Amino acid sequence: MPDQPVQFCRSRNGGRRCTRPLGHPGLHRHRTIMWSDLAADHPRCAASGDPAVPAATDADGYPHGRALCPVCQRFIPLTDGRLDAHDTSDAAESPAERARRREWLNTHGW
Repeated sequence: MPDQPVQFCRSRNGGRRCTRPLGHPGLHRHRTIMWSDLAADHPRCAASGDPAVPAATDADGYPHGRALCPVCQRFIPLTDGRLDAHDTSDAAESPAERARRREWLNTHGW
């Protein structure tokens, strides 16, 4: 059975993602920049509410009418042609959804 990919910390600072593993102790880090939880960006994605269109669909209908968020690179439902309010990451996102999104991006591009 293949190893599961490392899940990285969800904290961001100035849009930069922490490159440490999920649940790490201490400060967050991206290259040489470090920050605490107090200095972290708000979890709400900056693209929430922006206009968007549904992403191209695979033969089985995936991503089921959702749009690819240009900021957090996740598929987000639309309401009246706008991205629903969402956080930059979803702790409850399943490994299957991450795998499908990776497959979709490899097929359709960014």
